[in-house]
Amino acid sequence: MKVAVVGATGMVGQVMLDVLSERNFKIDELILVASERSVGKQIKLQDKTHTIKSLAEAVEAKPDIALFSAGGNTSLEWAPKFAAVGTKVIDNSSAWRMHKDYKLIIPEINAGELTSKDFIIANPNCSTIQLLMVLKPLHDKFNIKRVVVSTYQSITGTGLKAVKQLEAEAKNQSVEMAYPYQIHKNALPHCDVFLENDYTKEEMKLTNETKKILGDQNVNLVATAVRIPVVGGHSESVNIEFEDAFDIATVKQILNQMPGVTLQDNPDVNTYPMPIYAEGKDDVFVGRIRRDFTLENGLNLWIVADNLRKGAATNAVQIAEYLIEHKLV
Repeated sequence: MKVAVVGATGMVGQVMLDVLSERNFKIDELILVASERSVGKQIKLQDKTHTIKSLAEAVEAKPDIALFSAGGNTSLEWAPKFAAVGTKVIDNSSAWRMHKDYKLIIPEINAGELTSKDFIIANPNCSTIQLLMVLKPLHDKFNIKRVVVSTYQSITGTGLKAVKQLEAEAKNQSVEMAYPYQIHKNALPHCDVFLENDYTKEEMKLTNETKKILGDQNVNLVATAVRIPVVGGHSESVNIEFEDAFDIATVKQILNQMPGVTLQDNPDVNTYPMPIYAEGKDDVFVGRIRRDFTLENGLNLWIVADNLRKGAATNAVQIAEYLIEHKLV
């Protein structure tokens, strides 16, 4: 098994390497790929020294699987080149997510859609993954009509530049800005670029990716995405309107049985999901589950997950594991 990690020196790339190791992913040859300025540098992983390769060198090596986390433009240019030599590309950028010819996969939800003919597979947006891990089993039971989401997103979703900005601002030091304003002691209702409809690209990703993954264009979802000075993971306040009646006990039972979801819901002892507990973990945590008393068949809940793990790296590795287990690679 020959595996390439494209964007190996970035935040998600580094977590991908951690996840591969933690899950004892069988690799006979690991190919680390990064930007041109990093080519030739050496990285030591588990007592082995690896030399950073260029994208062209990685394609020439014809890996079985390539885990991409190098930005949309890189994916658009290079994913087809890897696919052309028989590599299964699992891409973490937004490049292929909404393309009608490529599948958008959360393994616990729709990995069964994958076939041996899928050579470019899209990893959903981090906020979408944790949201759908909770919405999907509830939709199957109660039929979701409408969802209103407010996100509280970690700076790690922006990358290392944002982490450095927060750290410098906390020390009252000047730094290159990742955001148009300070993030320390602040909240920015601005994730990604603004679109013509005055929603951000991040907000519309939640709308569009949810419909595609659920395979249901009738699920209406609207989002407000906010960046907050947190490192551990993304949080989401979610209001759901169902077509069918529900009871809270059944909702909790369904979520408690969903693989990859951990129920943390006991207000009596202040038990609820928080990024400080989600950081470094692969599960999606859900709590604050309560009926919306202003709406028939309405439900409120709170979802937290580490956006670098289940929201990115872990989901990609799980897709790779599925391909191997089902002999699709």
